[in-house]
Amino acid sequence: MSDLPARAALVADLDRLDRIAVRMDALVRIPGTRLTLGLDSVLGLVPVIGDTLALAPSIYVLAEAKRLGASPHALGRMGFNVGIDYVVGLVPLLGDLFDFGWKANMRNTRILREELEQRTRIEKAALPE
Repeated sequence: MSDLPARAALVADLDRLDRIAVRMDALVRIPGTRLTLGLDSVLGLVPVIGDTLALAPSIYVLAEAKRLGASPHALGRMGFNVGIDYVVGLVPLLGDLFDFGWKANMRNTRILREELEQRTRIEKAALPE
C-alpha cells in the first residue's frame, strides 16, 4: 500500500505532461478535418524566434522524463523528436506544414508513458508471490 502515493504522483506527473503536449501539438482541431494545431504551430509562424520559444516546453518535457527515470534510450528518442521538430520548423513554410504531422511533444509523452508502464509491468512480474 505504501506504493500507492508514489503511483498517484507519477500518474499526476504524466497527466500534467500530457496536458502540455496537447497544448503544444493539438490544442484545436481544424473543422471538417482530422488535423490539429497547437501552440507550436502558431509560434512556428514567427521565423526562428517562434520555433525557439516553442522549444522550451519540449525541453521541459524531456527534463521531466529524465527526472521520472526514463532510460537513456527513451530520452534519446525523445530528443530526436524535439530536434527534428526544431530543425525542420526553422524552414519557412515547410516547417509550418510539418507541424501538422509531427507532434513531437505528444510522441514524447507517449514514449515516456509506454516506458514507465512497461517498467511497472516488469517490476510487478519480478515480485515474489
